[in-house]
Amino acid sequence: MAQPSYKQFCPVAMASEILCTRWTLILLRELMAGSTRFNDLRRGVPKMSPTLLSQRLKELEDSGVINRVAIETEPNLFEYILTEAGRDLQSVIDTVGNWGQKWVESRLSLRNLDPSLLMWDMRRNLNTTPLPKKRSVIQFLYQELPVSKKHWWLVIEPDGETDLCWSDPGFDVDLYVTTDVKTMTAIWMGVDTVSNAIKDNMLVLVGNMDIAGSMQSWLGLSPFASTERQAP
Repeated sequence: MAQPSYKQFCPVAMASEILCTRWTLILLRELMAGSTRFNDLRRGVPKMSPTLLSQRLKELEDSGVINRVAIETEPNLFEYILTEAGRDLQSVIDTVGNWGQKWVESRLSLRNLDPSLLMWDMRRNLNTTPLPKKRSVIQFLYQELPVSKKHWWLVIEPDGETDLCWSDPGFDVDLYVTTDVKTMTAIWMGVDTVSNAIKDNMLVLVGNMDIAGSMQSWLGLSPFASTERQAP
């Protein structure tokens, strides 16, 4: 069903007709973060149904925000590429994110815990510079979760390529990280730090002490983690 028009000539109203449908800003966040394929976009918005994702992508394409481009090596697959108009929305996404980090009370955000989304965001924002120039394997153990969601592995190659695995990749583990999803999410959001979580016995690191000691530096935090919070 088409979104009803506001029937106003105001540019804010006209832009809202494109941008303010449910999930659209979140989908744009994923596109801005570099996801271009359907399955990668789904991983970034795991609560969004595939049908609605297809619908929103079609709406953004019709609005000139993205182009759907066939992949030459895989002609039955497509990538969704931001147009100039789409790339021009970067400042909008940044402003909305910074406002949310600054003014939305953190306990509200920390009710929405999703280990798969958290690990996906950490993977793509990882800073590999402090890590050894060899393959590094970091296993996360979320002790409160069922077995099917408890274990996650980040495999970081010397060239910086990083894979996220939810089954054992078969490599020796350099660092074991034992914590809970709420603590790790708080660190990712910039609400807490690695050192504070260790001091409070909410985070246990076992293994390579150089990797452990630089965790705050290499950990892939939210792009908005550095925004100063004003919310109570």
